[in-house]
Amino acid sequence: MNRAEKAALQLQAVAVLRTLKETRTYDELAEVTGLPAGDLNRYVNGHVLPGAERAQEVVGGIGRETLAAELEARIGFDEEGYVDNSGVVFDQPFLDLVAPVAAESFAFDTPDVVLTAATDGITLGAAMASHFDARVAYAKKSKETAVEEFIESRQRLASGIELTYYLPAGAIDAGESVLVVDDLIRSGETQELLLDIALQADANVAGVFALIAVGTEGTDRAAEITDAPVGALTEFE
Repeated sequence: MNRAEKAALQLQAVAVLRTLKETRTYDELAEVTGLPAGDLNRYVNGHVLPGAERAQEVVGGIGRETLAAELEARIGFDEEGYVDNSGVVFDQPFLDLVAPVAAESFAFDTPDVVLTAATDGITLGAAMASHFDARVAYAKKSKETAVEEFIESRQRLASGIELTYYLPAGAIDAGESVLVVDDLIRSGETQELLLDIALQADANVAGVFALIAVGTEGTDRAAEITDAPVGALTEFE
């Protein structure tokens, strides 16, 4: 880890701790993190930065568990099992915290492009792209009028409905590294289409990440297509 990477990790750890502190006392935060309340006070108030090892623990360990719990508290399921995640995908500051935690937890290679699907994946895609200093691209279910060339991926679902995504051909260059992200992974059909777009562009897949996995079918399906890391911040049966 070079000096810049270390500084970025330390600042990310402070950002996570400050967010957790918004709803907790220092004693409560100490119980969650296992760190002394006095040290937490100094980190949160900017008097000192945590060391690299402690920062990594906060971002990749404590941060992931706590943000996953926060995520679970914000989403709901209706009687038919549909997920209401509007309390998450509309909260950009929360997603900005998720990005470094996801990057640290799943050890994604730094991508050139973060690829997602319109529309719910866009805010997460923007957060991940900002963290990695990468471009963000999102595939749509319809063609944009002024664009002449598209990468197209099509699949007939079990229900008989045909699902098609289009991405402007210039959005990803051959040889670039692409991280596929989405707010939700259930069957894995959307992720399979996004991975197919990346592969059609002759890009390298850096990983697949979702905020929420419902069951393991989707993550298993993605893992069959790529050897890159595949994961979700939280999982539901």
